[in-house]
Amino acid sequence: MKTETGVVTSKGQLVIPARLRRRFGIRKGTVVSFAEEKGRLVLQPVTPEFIRSLKGSLKGERSCLEELLSARQRERKL
Repeated sequence: MKTETGVVTSKGQLVIPARLRRRFGIRKGTVVSFAEEKGRLVLQPVTPEFIRSLKGSLKGERSCLEELLSARQRERKL
C-alpha cells in the first residue's frame, strides 16, 4: 500500500494530494463520506461511479415490495 499525506488546516479542512484527487475523480464540490473502521478513518468520494458500484449491494433474499405484500396478506387473515 502506497502512502500519501495531506495537511489539515486550522479550520479542519483536509488537503487531498492532487494525484489521489485525479485518480478518484474528486473535484470542487465532490461529496466525501467519512467512516470509522477498525480504528481507521476511511474517506470515500461519493461520485456517480461509486453510486453505480453500489447497485445490488443491498439485495437480500426478498425485496421490500415482497415483504410488504406478505405483511398485508397476513393482516388480511387476522
